[in-house]
Amino acid sequence: MTETPVTRVRNVGVDVQDNDEARPIVEAIERDNPEATIRRMPGMLKVQVPRQMVIRRTTVEEILGREWDTQEFQLSIISLAGNISEWDEDEILIKWEH
Repeated sequence: MTETPVTRVRNVGVDVQDNDEARPIVEAIERDNPEATIRRMPGMLKVQVPRQMVIRRTTVEEILGREWDTQEFQLSIISLAGNISEWDEDEILIKWEH
C-alpha cells in the first residue's frame, strides 16, 4: 500500500496593533482573503491566511472612507510571517517564496 504524500499548506500572517488605524486594515484583509483567521489578543491582532495574503488599497479606502497609502501599513505592523512579494501603491502581497 502506498501512501499519498501530504501537502503542507503554510500560512502567512501579520501581527498588528489593535488600534483604530489597524482595525480597518484587518477588516480589508478579511474581505479580500476569505480564508483569513483573526486571533484577538490584548493590544494585538494576529491575522493568518493559507498560502498568501493580499492587502488592497481600494478595499482599505472603502472601509476607512478616505485615501490610504499602502506605506501606512508599516505604522501598524508588529511582525509578519512570510515574504513581502509585492508592495506598491495598489496592493501588498505576502507569501512564501519557496
